[in-house]
Amino acid sequence: MQKKILCNLWIKSYFLSKMETITNLKIGVHIAAWLPLVWLIRDFVNDKLTANPIQAAMQRTGRFALIFLVLTLACTPMRILFGHQKIPALRRMLGLYSFMYACIHLLIYTGLDFGFAWNPILQSLYEKRFIFVGLAAFIMLLLLAITSFRWWMKTLGKNWKRLHWLVYPSAVLVVLHYALAKKGDIFHLQGDILLPLLFACLLLGLYIIRLPGVRHWLAGLRSHPNAA
Repeated sequence: MQKKILCNLWIKSYFLSKMETITNLKIGVHIAAWLPLVWLIRDFVNDKLTANPIQAAMQRTGRFALIFLVLTLACTPMRILFGHQKIPALRRMLGLYSFMYACIHLLIYTGLDFGFAWNPILQSLYEKRFIFVGLAAFIMLLLLAITSFRWWMKTLGKNWKRLHWLVYPSAVLVVLHYALAKKGDIFHLQGDILLPLLFACLLLGLYIIRLPGVRHWLAGLRSHPNAA
């Protein structure tokens, strides 16, 4: 009887410690995700957003949308590489923060830059490739954000996973949008492409780690480090 009680206590303490660790991680993510926006508002209020504050705000929010999207995609590779089982629990949260910054990015563009004048906005879609690419990426992120809740997982069933494969092409489009907006040519390695190229290489690395053969090889190395 005493052994059973001790066993139950150990199990409860184990799961409580796990839940506490996940909760601490989530709190850390929440704080880290809101800090860029607080920083942006502070700089805007204090008139520290360069000579073109709207452009600076767009660039910052777009960059953080990309950063959080890459962090979302890094959750599974982090588990594969280091065996951290708690990291994937942050994936949905990071993805929603990426979408939040993408929404702010779009609102600054349509509201502050164009004053919701839809004719010039629609015209810019035809004239500037990076805006069209960015809109395509945003539509994908919108679908992912809307269907990220448990109700949709149950409703869509197997189709939910198929739909959420859109995160991979959406990330590619976001990097391409970023590269084109920087007025560089990422395909011919010309212009201001250092950061877009860095994000593209990082994204490629995260995708390679997910390949079944690479995943199993890395899992084997983690299980038998002397085999390396």
